[in-house]
Amino acid sequence: MFQVPLPIPPLKQPSRIVKVKVPTLANVTSPVANLTNANTTSAKLVHYYEIEIKPFQHSIYPNLSPANLVGYDGISPGPTIMVPRGTESVVRFVNNAHANSSVHLHGSYSRAPFDGWAEDTTAPGEYKDYYFPNQQSARMMWYHDHAVHITAENAYMGQAGVYLVHDPAEDALNLPSGYGEYDIPLVLAAKQYNADGTLFSTVGERISLWGDVIHVNGQPWPFLNVEPRKYRFRFLNAAVSRSFSLYFVKTSNVGGLNAKLPFKVIASDSGLLQTPVQTSYMYISMAERYEIVFDFSSYAGQTIELRNFAKAGGAGVEDDYEDTDKVMRFVVANTTASQDTSVIPTQLRTVPFPRPKTRRKIDQHFKFHRANGQWLINGVGFAEANNRILANVPRGTVEIWELENTTDGWSHPIHVHLVDFRVIWRRREGRRVEKYESEGLKDVVWLGREETVLVEAHYAPWDGVYMFHCHNLIHEDDDMMAAFNVTVLPGFGYNNLSASFLDPMEPRWRAKPFAMTDFQARTGPFSGATIDQTVKEFVATDAYGHVDDIVEDLDRYWRTASQPVRSTTTRSFSSATRSTSSTRTQTTTASGSTTTSWPTATSTPTTRNLSTRLQPTTRLLSITKSWASSETESTLPPRLTSRPLSSPRPPSLSTLF
Repeated sequence: MFQVPLPIPPLKQPSRIVKVKVPTLANVTSPVANLTNANTTSAKLVHYYEIEIKPFQHSIYPNLSPANLVGYDGISPGPTIMVPRGTESVVRFVNNAHANSSVHLHGSYSRAPFDGWAEDTTAPGEYKDYYFPNQQSARMMWYHDHAVHITAENAYMGQAGVYLVHDPAEDALNLPSGYGEYDIPLVLAAKQYNADGTLFSTVGERISLWGDVIHVNGQPWPFLNVEPRKYRFRFLNAAVSRSFSLYFVKTSNVGGLNAKLPFKVIASDSGLLQTPVQTSYMYISMAERYEIVFDFSSYAGQTIELRNFAKAGGAGVEDDYEDTDKVMRFVVANTTASQDTSVIPTQLRTVPFPRPKTRRKIDQHFKFHRANGQWLINGVGFAEANNRILANVPRGTVEIWELENTTDGWSHPIHVHLVDFRVIWRRREGRRVEKYESEGLKDVVWLGREETVLVEAHYAPWDGVYMFHCHNLIHEDDDMMAAFNVTVLPGFGYNNLSASFLDPMEPRWRAKPFAMTDFQARTGPFSGATIDQTVKEFVATDAYGHVDDIVEDLDRYWRTASQPVRSTTTRSFSSATRSTSSTRTQTTTASGSTTTSWPTATSTPTTRNLSTRLQPTTRLLSITKSWASSETESTLPPRLTSRPLSSPRPPSLSTLF
């Protein structure tokens, strides 16, 4: 343990940078903003990346068999992509592995066909081009597998990587910088190994897989040599089922046995917080990201350990695997290589919280529970194609969703695609909204056992069908995932930009087969000329154009337009050849304008009793607790635990480290 240095995922460089001329207001009509088509043109640079999904072997234990893994570019975590804010990217994922894949850029407001819809899979021998906007606030995102019913196995085998968006405003804050030097990603995971050193499989798991070996950047219990100065650490919990409650301690007894050391949280899922939050512990559930600054200047010549409240990390109520309370070690040098001029500003940025609602009401209620041997949302699983769209949300509206966990032994990290949300309230004895949760926007919230949480989001800028689900990937695969539809608005304009992006299974954007000879020789779809043309075709769609105007005009729309009224007229709609068949419903306003929306779950499937489904409610909030969190930090974080695994486990090999 603590014998191997921390590996740093390599930076991925773009294979090509394509300059594309684009109309300033191409094919745009907006009655709201009185926009007209323009003949002027501008140019943009688009970064093209190519990532190969392929098997590889990695020796974890000396003198034992290597683990068989599958990763992006044959490493895990995959290479880090770093792009400037506002620079669009096309990332081609080439599947040279043995199983289907689907890639989700977690934290991006990608259009629906590029969001990693679970059934939009890329088979072995195919590739798919994903078109990403990179226009949101500077943030740590991550790309990972999202293939239907095999996400846990694919991600567990190594399909995850860091994706960073940076901008001049954040750079000007003078936070610790230099990727891999003083600005370091820490990708957490937990694995289980067989006695021969091979990786234990998630196949057949229906409860959870916590793992008894803690990984950071793919290495069990590593160490990092640091200088006595400030460091920025970007945490990502990429574990399949394990959550963490992290804290730092000195290995000596000076200052008290295991006294927790202070650090400052500066960013969460959507980027920088409003102000830094000082704390001595930090919860981080699956798929959450938090960034901290830790100052080692007071610990020259000492060693610091990053530890975990193991029982708060998602394992058994009574016990957990040995050594899962340890994460990694920092060995602090006596001197710095150069003067540390980095700072932690008292004000980081103005966070764009959703605009206040005139009446704070609960718009949607979702119950996360287990029934008939499956993990469900409002009695529905993702496999129920005709019932899994549980909400129609008009584009541009702000909604409050109530997330309820009715199970007494399981926690669920809930991820909502497309949007950033504000965690505004949590109901459970001993739990509250943590200050580092409320100071920023999130896309994952840790829903503890028997807990209810309220989140508030602005459903913009795009329309289309998106997923929300539990990010315990065992639960997601079996089958705690559903969808919501951000509906087209009548009379809004810009809708001519949306036609081919509403359906996540739009055939135009699906994966394509390739010949290995073309891939190896860089011919056919892999030639430079063909790639450049592909990038230009993406840009010509104007998929991400005018986003600032769109957000502004959506606010204007809802200040002036009447609410849509549901019509009884329906027409059939089929999503390509997969099982996303459903029905669209026309919507009409008083002016006679029409739009189209997808249905909510209204019919009872024949495969499961849905008598417990909860419909959206419009009741007023009657909450007496504060919307914001208390700033008082408890001495010991409350335990968020789950029941021990019921299935037998291979013996722990952690004692070899």
